[in-house]
Amino acid sequence: MRKNGQAECWGMNNYGQSDAPDGVFTQVSAGAWHSCGLRKSGTVECWGDDEYDQSNPSPGNYIAVSAGMRHSCALSATSTSCWGRRDDQPLEAISPPPARGVATDVSSGGNGGGTTPGSPTPTPTPATFTALSTSWRHTCALRSTRTIACWGQNTNGESADPVGSSFSAVDAGHSHSCALTSAGALSCWGLSTARPTLAQAQSSTFTAVAAGGGHTCAVRSAGTLVCWGSNANDKATPVSGSSFTAVDLGEQHSCALTSAGTISCWGSNDNGQRNVMAGTYTALSLGAFHTCGLTSARAIVCWGANGTRQTEVVAGTYTAVSAGRAHTCGLRSTGAIVCWGWNGSGQTTVPAGTYTAVAAGRDHTCGIKTDGAIACWGDNTHNQAPQTRSP
Repeated sequence: MRKNGQAECWGMNNYGQSDAPDGVFTQVSAGAWHSCGLRKSGTVECWGDDEYDQSNPSPGNYIAVSAGMRHSCALSATSTSCWGRRDDQPLEAISPPPARGVATDVSSGGNGGGTTPGSPTPTPTPATFTALSTSWRHTCALRSTRTIACWGQNTNGESADPVGSSFSAVDAGHSHSCALTSAGALSCWGLSTARPTLAQAQSSTFTAVAAGGGHTCAVRSAGTLVCWGSNANDKATPVSGSSFTAVDLGEQHSCALTSAGTISCWGSNDNGQRNVMAGTYTALSLGAFHTCGLTSARAIVCWGANGTRQTEVVAGTYTAVSAGRAHTCGLRSTGAIVCWGWNGSGQTTVPAGTYTAVAAGRDHTCGIKTDGAIACWGDNTHNQAPQTRSP
């Protein structure tokens, strides 16, 4: 950008991406094979490769623009608009993520869980949340209005906000996300090969859903299990039974909890992640290659991969457990969060405070403090773990 507002580009120009048009710009952004600029008037103009309409901006008055590989996004005072390609489907306009607010519940996104980094959805910025789910590189939250907001990596559309205002639960997986409505209807978005088709999702009503590493499983209203997506190692071939109440997914294995407090697992067992320890359980959580359960005596028991000591539980009385990719966290009855296992990104270094819930992701962790503020720590390269925000 020159002082007079003229944009100048140089380098590869096989698609005309370096042929900046004349006129005054206030910002310019270079993508892979196209470029975009923000005019003083607030309009966006793009040039270069337009195979996926990435150089065909949505009309509007904007304050910022960013050009990606095969798509572009612009920010207005009230919303975010994107155009071009998002994996195998066009990008859609995404409403601005909500501002950080009070949360009352938090849950793990299955396998603690990317792919090639895309255009991360911005960190949420004032709304009230009732549930939060962390995953590999993105996070989704349920608002008090029963709408859903997601942020973080968005390579496959996993952080795109779903349409609807009657959601009751949300779970973030590796590269996709799923949610349930209060009527038991299932909705999933993101990587298409990891989620059910529309017809499959509408085949029943459900009471629980989990998004995992390339697959999805849900508990039908009848208490039976059903799975879709990748079936590597038979991870999407659930066990039979009609008394299941919860399900969670790892990278290559899956487990479900029955009303009697037993856990059944299927899929890969190369790390012993399916070898359930004896006990009666009230909750379960799966990491990438390990499994944890909360017993009726409020103790945490973990089994499976232990290369980073993620199954070496710190003794104590707990009210919740959440397994990340290679770390595990528990919420003590005192409100303290204790984490153990891999700490390469600071995901087990818990900020001081008293908490009411905890969720472990790939290399980050989030918790809800007693004042309702959400605190996250660990890897934040895709805006999946924003710093603590007060209500």
